[in-house]
Amino acid sequence: MTSTSTPPGLARFNALEESAARAALHEVCAATAWVRHLLAHRPYAGPEELYTASDAAMAELTTADLEEAMAGHPPIGRPKPGDPTSSREQAGMAGAPEELKAEMLELNLAYQEKFGHVFLICATGRTGEQMRDALKERIGNAPEQEREIVRTELGKINRIRLARLVEQD
Repeated sequence: MTSTSTPPGLARFNALEESAARAALHEVCAATAWVRHLLAHRPYAGPEELYTASDAAMAELTTADLEEAMAGHPPIGRPKPGDPTSSREQAGMAGAPEELKAEMLELNLAYQEKFGHVFLICATGRTGEQMRDALKERIGNAPEQEREIVRTELGKINRIRLARLVEQD
C-alpha cells in the first residue's frame, strides 16, 4: 500500500520507534499482552488490519490480562483528572443530575465488591441513564459471563481509541 492511502496517523504509528509505539498503544489499552501483540504485527497496511489485530489480541487475553486492562480504566462517573480520553468517553455522565451520580457511585461500589474490578462499558455515546441501566442489568451476571462481556466492551473501547490514533493528523 502506498503512503497516500495510509491514514496519516497510522503511517506515523507504523514509523514510531518501538518504545514510542508501545507507549501509544498502552494509552489505548493497559494490557501488556495486547500491546505486545499489536507491536509484533507492525507495520499495518490499513486501519482494518490494525483493528483485526486488536480483536485477535483481545480474544487471547487471559483473566489476568483482562484485569490489567481494566486497571487502566477509571470508574464510570469518575474520569481520571486531567485525562481528556476518559473525560470524553464518559461525557454522558458529565451533566448527569447529582442523584444519578450518587446512584452510579453506589452501584459501582457494589459491582466492584462482587467482581473485584471496575464496571467497564464502552461509554462513548451513552447517556448516564443508559450506563446506570447497563450496570444494574450486569451486576446480576455470573463472573464468567461478566468477564466475557468486559472483553467485548474493552474491544469496542480499543477500536474507538485506535480509530482516534489512526485518524490523527
